[in-house]
Amino acid sequence: MRLRNMFASVLLLWPLATNAQNPPLLNMGYSGAGIGSDLLKVIERSGLWRKHGIDVKTIYLSSGSLMAQTLSSGDIGIAGFDTPAMLNLALAGHSLKIVAVPINRIEPMFVVRSNIKTPADLKGKKITISRFGSGSDIITRVALRYWKLDPDKDVSFFQSGNTPTRVATLIAGHMDAGLVSSTGVAKIIATGCCRVLADLSELPLDFANYGVVVSGTLLKNQRDHIRRFLQALIEGIHVFKTKPEIARAVLRETNSEADVVGPLYERLTKPGPKISWIRR
Repeated sequence: MRLRNMFASVLLLWPLATNAQNPPLLNMGYSGAGIGSDLLKVIERSGLWRKHGIDVKTIYLSSGSLMAQTLSSGDIGIAGFDTPAMLNLALAGHSLKIVAVPINRIEPMFVVRSNIKTPADLKGKKITISRFGSGSDIITRVALRYWKLDPDKDVSFFQSGNTPTRVATLIAGHMDAGLVSSTGVAKIIATGCCRVLADLSELPLDFANYGVVVSGTLLKNQRDHIRRFLQALIEGIHVFKTKPEIARAVLRETNSEADVVGPLYERLTKPGPKISWIRR
């Protein structure tokens, strides 16, 4: 789902005093290009971390799998927005909590070489993902199963990296299909090599795609700081949707063509169901 259909699952956290002169530092890892990283830029440029009494250091990691490893090592305490990869870590026995799900649908585009016209044409083809066990891996498998294809028998998977690398392999003709973020799809389509087979946000599937995960230890020891983090995140979504000049400036950094930025912003902010809240 796009920003138009945002769902947030938020813990009810009680406030503690925070020193405004020396706000606490939270290390947040994030993976992938697209609306998640763009939202973080909007929050940072709007000064929302400081407004809510925290300092957040965002660290780019090349895949959800690597982010899970970094979270388990304790080098970061917050991970966004690759929820599926984080759930694999939880299954391995690590104490984690999902505190927000801003997007509860599959968001990327499924991009293919131009000669592929239908999902059935994917049989025998090579599909690029970031890493096995990552969000791109899991989401691709979900889409293939929806199209009645067997991910383990009908296609071959290759680990290439995040969106920029996947785009490069598609343009070069080394791969036949792969996920591309909605904010990065215009560039690859402009080359003429590829087409969008499906906008996966249109699939009738609920999927906790873009989520924020925190370590159980961090949540226990810095509960108020996580509450403040969520307040900034929610206000950032509001700024993205109500201050288009800020959001469009961020989108132009990866989509320089004016005729691309406008429709992209409209896609991400088109009104939809209200945010749902779950308090615990």
